[in-house]
Amino acid sequence: MHQFGELDRLDLRAIWPDEASHFTPWLADHISELGSALGMELELLQREAPVGGFSLDLLARDLGRDRLVVIENQLESTDHDHLGKLLTYAAGHNAGAVVWVAKELREEHRQAIDWLNQRTDADTDFFGVVVEVLRIDQSAPAYNFRPVAFPNQWRKRDGGGTATSPRAQAYRAFFQDLIDRLREEHRFTGARVGQPQNWYSFASAFSGISYSVSFAMGSRVRAEVYIDVGEAEQNKAIFDGLSQEQERLEAEFGESLEWEPLEEKRACRVALYRPGNIDDQPAVLDDIKRWAIERLLKFKGVFGPALERLVKGA
Repeated sequence: MHQFGELDRLDLRAIWPDEASHFTPWLADHISELGSALGMELELLQREAPVGGFSLDLLARDLGRDRLVVIENQLESTDHDHLGKLLTYAAGHNAGAVVWVAKELREEHRQAIDWLNQRTDADTDFFGVVVEVLRIDQSAPAYNFRPVAFPNQWRKRDGGGTATSPRAQAYRAFFQDLIDRLREEHRFTGARVGQPQNWYSFASAFSGISYSVSFAMGSRVRAEVYIDVGEAEQNKAIFDGLSQEQERLEAEFGESLEWEPLEEKRACRVALYRPGNIDDQPAVLDDIKRWAIERLLKFKGVFGPALERLVKGA
């Protein structure tokens, strides 16, 4: 017979006494875990983001769909005041996803989120998430994000949404399998839903810098480190810093890389290419996935430490 412990739910205020001073900064530091609970790759953009005379708790980006995400949190049960603020913030930032994190989601507010998901277009998602702190007997407390209101198509393997072309569906199937492998076999991402697009980006732990895979022009597949922290000068400084370590980085990577300052754009990239097209045979596409996974893991392992030094020094 198994011996089970007693599960306790702790008072959130015992962990985070103040919402603004304690919980919001903690949530900002754990944005990736919240993203994992929602099946998204979230990157924090700003705390206390202004919207007119109001301030949004957290503004993030869903890297997989390149859309803004507004996040409002409460250490109490949901209320009408925060529902109104959420809609105001969503409109102010033209957000593609709205996330309400609270101690408890009242039934009338869950119904409101369900109604919004049913009435808005397929490019806008609303989520209600309960945060809880659990402990078994006298163990260390553990937090848990529990989504309780979400779009109907949430977590579906085909991604849901509106009808798409056969080519878009092929992209969706390719990236669905890619992110599933990265998540389940390598814990590289918390993303869960592929999209009908020819690219997918993953967080690097540094805001404005991502690891990406895309089907590029000219029947090529690209794996890359993409740098766009918001300012062209900062992007160039980070890129130049990496370039100074090119010989060492390529030696560790094990392959020669393409160093692309992208003069016509604000961003910069370091990339690797191989032949490939979404119309290739299944066996070839599977080989492309293996190639992409290996390169993403190497970009993170090799470039991650260098980026940490450069970003902190920028």
